Amino acid sequence: MKTILISLLAVVAAAWGLALTVTNFPEHSALPWILRQQGLYLTGLFSIFLMSLSMLLATRPDWLEKPLGGLDRIYRLHKWSGILAIGFGASHWLIKQSGGLIKTLIGAQGRLPKIRYTGLLEVLREFAADLGEPALYIVLAMLVITLWRRFPYHIWRHLHRIMPALYLMLAFHAMMLAPPAYWSQPVGALLAVVLAVGVVASVIVLAGLIGRRRQVNGSVVSVKNEGDVTELTCRLDEQWKSHRAGQFAFVTFDWIEGAHPFTIASADRGDRVITFYIKALGNYTQDLAQRVRAGQKVKIEGPYGCFQLDRNNPGSRQIWVAGGVGVTPFLSWLESLQTHPAEARDADLHYCTRNREGDPFVARLQALCAALPGIRLYVHSDRHGDVLTADSLKLAEGQQKKAEVWFCGPSGLANALKKGLPDSWNGRLRFHQEAFELR
Repeated sequence: MKTILISLLAVVAAAWGLALTVTNFPEHSALPWILRQQGLYLTGLFSIFLMSLSMLLATRPDWLEKPLGGLDRIYRLHKWSGILAIGFGASHWLIKQSGGLIKTLIGAQGRLPKIRYTGLLEVLREFAADLGEPALYIVLAMLVITLWRRFPYHIWRHLHRIMPALYLMLAFHAMMLAPPAYWSQPVGALLAVVLAVGVVASVIVLAGLIGRRRQVNGSVVSVKNEGDVTELTCRLDEQWKSHRAGQFAFVTFDWIEGAHPFTIASADRGDRVITFYIKALGNYTQDLAQRVRAGQKVKIEGPYGCFQLDRNNPGSRQIWVAGGVGVTPFLSWLESLQTHPAEARDADLHYCTRNREGDPFVARLQALCAALPGIRLYVHSDRHGDVLTADSLKLAEGQQKKAEVWFCGPSGLANALKKGLPDSWNGRLRFHQEAFELR
């Protein structure tokens, strides 16, 4: 993600720098005024380019899933490109406000002359300038709401729908206020392409076309509740193609709440029946078992994700780590291996739970692994003092070869393992993690 964002900013900075080299400033121009003008241009370019990227990623482009490593990484990039875009937008506004300070310090002498326009173009430019500031205030407010984790998701989801409209306002602002000389230079060509992509993406979002090709209807077959976990089985319409073990889907029970992503916990059997295990982690999932009934209609969008069994490197030692409900993709993996157990590669599966006694997944894991001699199951129970650590994996057999860790679970455990494991494999370890968040 960092590489993509840094590369994008580098391209924008290079195009801006190239335009700067051919800019002729009036004689006696003061350096502070030049810095202010070019700071406005650069921060404005950074902001609109990043915001355009964020709008493109909001459409869930399936053609970017494999290159970027899954939809969870697409949404992470969407989130951070949006945050950075708003940050540069705020910097752009602050630089604009610095005019009064510069005038106080050095006076108006040496100030760069304004470009004069007439007629309709001048009216449009003034209108675009007036749009920028209120749009920035609203996106700043949206950023605060997005980062405020306690703000109700279903309300945030509806508020977030105004972002494409705000983007169109800011895109118009950028197009009309860009220096005229830019449009005959590479920076103008880049800006035109990026604005076109962002506008098309905004229209797709506003029209409600996101994921439309991957949406199918279905019905709930059964709902079971055990502790804080709800087992939900659905039968989908014939439009459902198939899914790969480890993928997830967006599930919608009612339009007010909207879609939520859940991992498909069952293998594809060709009967269009899929199972989800949903843990009560928030307001929506807390009483899901009481609100959903067998026979109820459901909409499924997917499948998405690259946390797939067939992406395992056969030349690397396989270490699979699941924490709590993060076991769901591994249940799908194990179930898919049942048809050809002899072909299952060796792997160490570590399941971490608070208390193995009464855990709804332990018996299921044991039954699936019993038919797969190459899969070694280790259940780590916090209550019994058996906590999985990086040190315990370091001491495991097979450390001398390359290894892959496939992880799905709490971010705290993931961070601890990622911090403690790499040194023991001397750079021969790859860590795969699916961390899906909508906000």
